[in-house]
Amino acid sequence: MAQCRLTDFFARRRPGLRDKPTRTKPAWRTPSPAKPAPRAPAPGPGSSRKRARSPAEPTRDEPAPPARRRLRLPANAVPGPSSPAAADSPEYSSPQSTKTKKATLSASQRPCLAAQEDKVPSKVTLSELKSCLQRAQELGARVQELKASAQKNAGEPSAPEDRGHPAGLCGEEMPAYQRFHALAQPGPPGLVLPYKYQVLAEMFRSMDTIVSMLYNRSETVTFTKVKQGVQDMMRKRFEERNVGQIKTVYPGSYRFRQERYIPTFKDGVRRSDYQLTIEPLLDQQAGSAAPQLTASHLLQRRQVFSQKLVARVREHHRAFLASLNPPMEVPEDQLTRWHPRFNVDEVPDVEPAELPQPPAVEKLASAQEVLARARSLMSPRMEKALSDLAQRTAQPSSPQPPSPALPATPPATPPAALKGVSQALLERVRAKEAQQQLARMTRRPEHEQRLQRLERLPELARVLRSIFVSERKPALTMEVACARMAGSYRAAMSPGEMEKHVQLLSELLPDWLSLHRIRTDTYVKLDKAADLAGVMAQLARLARAEEAL
Repeated sequence: MAQCRLTDFFARRRPGLRDKPTRTKPAWRTPSPAKPAPRAPAPGPGSSRKRARSPAEPTRDEPAPPARRRLRLPANAVPGPSSPAAADSPEYSSPQSTKTKKATLSASQRPCLAAQEDKVPSKVTLSELKSCLQRAQELGARVQELKASAQKNAGEPSAPEDRGHPAGLCGEEMPAYQRFHALAQPGPPGLVLPYKYQVLAEMFRSMDTIVSMLYNRSETVTFTKVKQGVQDMMRKRFEERNVGQIKTVYPGSYRFRQERYIPTFKDGVRRSDYQLTIEPLLDQQAGSAAPQLTASHLLQRRQVFSQKLVARVREHHRAFLASLNPPMEVPEDQLTRWHPRFNVDEVPDVEPAELPQPPAVEKLASAQEVLARARSLMSPRMEKALSDLAQRTAQPSSPQPPSPALPATPPATPPAALKGVSQALLERVRAKEAQQQLARMTRRPEHEQRLQRLERLPELARVLRSIFVSERKPALTMEVACARMAGSYRAAMSPGEMEKHVQLLSELLPDWLSLHRIRTDTYVKLDKAADLAGVMAQLARLARAEEAL
């Protein structure tokens, strides 16, 4: 082993066994990029065919040094063409290269020393440390408050969205999708339910579905099973409070009882515990078997529940109309939409009905109760100690301070903008506004569609006249005219709907537009000499008159 090390040492130290290193260019001469790199001289005829290894590559006799022992230069110390690293060994470095190396090292050390001087931390005062410590304590207290409030919200019986007044940890108001839910409903406006009522209707539908599945296979329906199924369907929390709301709205839907000895497969529920059972109420004919909760029953019960919710909103709407000035009264069979100023989503929640509770087990909560119950079972000393404790804990009831008298409500004063206006004029304006709102609330869907078409007629009349001018024909078929109008109108509309507008236009202005039926086709004839501005003004006047009715 020692012989191998000596051989390796002599192979490295003897310069005759190594290839002659190539000379490097002086430091003051920069290589020209245009000149190609010099090639190695071709081997002569007497030389060996073996390729000479580069100085950087380790030979077979000389093993490569390990990676951990290699010299790691700093990032700014990159060996240049004039540095001694470019040469193969330090023995062949010239004096000029040695001087250049010293100058390079001295120049590279200066910015490093300056950077180290900049990195010296400044002195931190005691007041700054105290302020940082106080801020950390405040943040820690805030985190503890947030954790406590989150645990408190997790332990509440119902979620914020189930109560209808969702609020965050900081007391934020209801989100916009709940406050303006009635305004975002698709289709024509009508008797839209509040968001919380629609959530309750969806809960009733999900609960009815789960109850029907369990009831049809003769399984005892418990609230625990229904709760899990409804939460899986709706992705919302379902609690006993929601069941109480359903019972308030539709009391004839279920029968609730507290029963014991119901088989359960959970470790936390014992057979001797009381559980809330749910049984659907169905019409059963005499002499027939137990009825099944079919799909038709589910649909009927869902419609009844929705009608009862609408009836509850009607009651609040009736109270709102009675509070107006002047008060309004709308027949229930003619009401098709809510009052414009009636905020549907601010209707109060449904008060939950009382559900059957398990029988209360008597528990001793005070020393007096324990003394009265176990007076004959304890020694005189223990009895005296309990009596002393009961006397110390008993506190006389403090007299209630008299409640201050509430100030009388000041009479309603008119706003400053209406100051100086006669009361009779205000009454007439309010009566006319109430009449218009009454007409809007009792308007039928057919009348609403007719008004929408009347609003589109002035624009459609202009489009139709431009089509006749471009076609240069005295008459056009109904199919061609409707297709051109549907393609030129700004809103998407089918040719069939456009044909209804053309018929209404001919009904209102027969002198300007006429329809002629010839065999199987209907032709449209237009008076192009008529004034278009007068025609559009007349259509707008007819639309306003129709809306005022």
